[in-house]
Amino acid sequence: QVQLVESGGGLVQPGGSLRLSCAASGNIFSIYAMRWYRQAPGKQRELVAAITSGGSTNYADSVKGRFTISRDNAKNTTYLQMNSLEPEDTAVYYCNAHITPLTASRNTRNYWGQGTQVTVSS
Repeated sequence: QVQLVESGGGLVQPGGSLRLSCAASGNIFSIYAMRWYRQAPGKQRELVAAITSGGSTNYADSVKGRFTISRDNAKNTTYLQMNSLEPEDTAVYYCNAHITPLTASRNTRNYWGQGTQVTVSS
């Protein structure tokens, strides 16, 4: 079974940094795009950053210049380096990846992690 597991969330003061990790595991044939979303209470889930299998990246305007997404294809892992954190960054951060599993059907789809809480507060 394919699954994504996030780690690295926590409580940090404004201006601080956190590094989130998301590791894909299970019977995987190929991973294409990997993404980070976030959702604050009472708000819609929004795309924060995305990275293709070739390393092309895209960011939400609100995090440009502060966040960096990367990936290690050998480890099936994506990272989100978050610098200069602001209270407005407080949310549950979710990992998402477009994956083809090693199954008979090879049914490619998006998989989601369970989320990790990031709280920015003084």
